[in-house]
Amino acid sequence: MADVIITLRIMPSSVDVNLDQLFEKVKGKIVSFSGMDNMKHEVQPVAFGLNALQVMFVMPESKGATDSLEEDISNMAEVESVEVTDVRRSIG
Repeated sequence: MADVIITLRIMPSSVDVNLDQLFEKVKGKIVSFSGMDNMKHEVQPVAFGLNALQVMFVMPESKGATDSLEEDISNMAEVESVEVTDVRRSIG
């Protein structure tokens, strides 16, 4: 089976959430879920000073759906919502 590249859009619970610190917490959850630490993140402006955290990571296709990871992240106090915005098979 191939690897897949998942893109998550994570909305913080307020504009006061430090997105760098949030990424470090989310990174640990992604590594535990996928078993891989190949990822990158960026901050995307949304509106009125609110920014979203976009995280792209690689995981084995055999892991299946990301529902449990999304639920785990969305249960964090600093997170308002989590959504998978893109799923692609990696080539190579």
